[in-house]
Amino acid sequence: MTAVKNTEAQLHSGLTQRQISMMGLGGAIGAGLFVGSGQAISIAGPAVLISYLLAGTVIIVIMAMLAEMVAAHPSSGAFSTFAHKAMGRSAGSTLGWLYWVQLVVVIAAEATGAAAITASWFPSFPQWAWVLGFVVVLTGANLLGVRNYGRFEYWFAVIKVAAIIAFLVFGALVLAHVIPTAEPVGFGNLGAHGGFAPGGMAGIAAAVLIVIFSFGGTEVVSIAAAESKDPAGNIKRVVKSVMLRILFFYLGSILIIIALVPWNDPAVVEGPFAAALAVMHIPGVSLLMNAVVVVALLSAMNANIYGSSRMLYSLGQRKLAPRGVTHVTGKGVPAKAVISSVAFSFLAVGLNWIWPDKVMPILLNVVGSTIIIIWAFVAVTQLILRRRADRAGEKLPLRLWGFPGLSIATIVVLAAIAVIAMTDAAARTQLLLTGGLTLAIWVISKIVLRDSSESNDDTLV
Repeated sequence: MTAVKNTEAQLHSGLTQRQISMMGLGGAIGAGLFVGSGQAISIAGPAVLISYLLAGTVIIVIMAMLAEMVAAHPSSGAFSTFAHKAMGRSAGSTLGWLYWVQLVVVIAAEATGAAAITASWFPSFPQWAWVLGFVVVLTGANLLGVRNYGRFEYWFAVIKVAAIIAFLVFGALVLAHVIPTAEPVGFGNLGAHGGFAPGGMAGIAAAVLIVIFSFGGTEVVSIAAAESKDPAGNIKRVVKSVMLRILFFYLGSILIIIALVPWNDPAVVEGPFAAALAVMHIPGVSLLMNAVVVVALLSAMNANIYGSSRMLYSLGQRKLAPRGVTHVTGKGVPAKAVISSVAFSFLAVGLNWIWPDKVMPILLNVVGSTIIIIWAFVAVTQLILRRRADRAGEKLPLRLWGFPGLSIATIVVLAAIAVIAMTDAAARTQLLLTGGLTLAIWVISKIVLRDSSESNDDTLV
């Protein structure tokens, strides 16, 4: 893992360290927290705190692994490029295309979700018009240059972080009885209604899969670092300053929700934050939370357009995708990669419009566990590249602490989560579908590429 300069001269270095930091925060604080956390709570009960703590600890280690590799070789392909270097072309191809498929499906889901909310506010405008509007605006922002993308994402993140901080403050005041409520509140709900862990270890593990999907988005900073002036320094500062804040925001928010609202209350699944805010008797709670969810969805959509286009660009540079997607405009934007990613998302939206409530749930189920596979790839890749670098006596700009024990432990934990989650029917279906997708991409990659695993070229992008 030789430390080299960023070889992607065509992409502009327009992102600042502040923007990348906020992207890290904003990427993790998305619809998965505001909406998906309700499902995790309903599966694990109050023990969902363990699920969040476990997943949060793993993502901190995974981000530290990515930071080590990004500092040595900044690349728009990030973990796909690193897997390519460590395990050969088919591994890099599999991981890159898996990530790309996940993002284009999620872009479609986010556009549809945001449009459903805004269409309910303005019934005279059909939902498809909102989808089109969101896609056009955010695609335009990405095509105008990485600096514009960074500005959009920065302010999206500011709004989300401000909303979380306000929620934590109000929740703490309610639990401290500074703000009165109709019913007495405290921490009794953590042990009531079936105990702290009503779903047992299987429930905690199944919830971890949902929580991991919520944390998905933080990895975009490893891609974005390649388009900053100081990739090594920026990724190091982001990992140190951002990840613990994310863990605090998640654990704090979930603790307040399960303290204020019984975990088995149907309102928690429908909207966990709205349910907690209703207990606080904050006026306009429904409109407020829907507005925050729309911002969260658009923020994630913006980041995913960026991430998918850069991954596709990197695949093209490595001859793992059509070369046409490597075209870069004068503003340093891989325009064809951006448009290609959005086009496939439009296709998913169109199919969902033709067969409502059928296509999108299937697609989301198929990509639902991709994050855990990507994290496992990252951990294995870092283990291989770090050992290779240590044997060669190479000095890395950044080194993961506790190596190799921490790397091996992370791989074991991820495997254990998957095995335990297989005992839950819904989680098992999701894992098997995602595993099938991964296997299909790998087989196609092997056939098309006739893979040889000797590529350790430091010019990989």
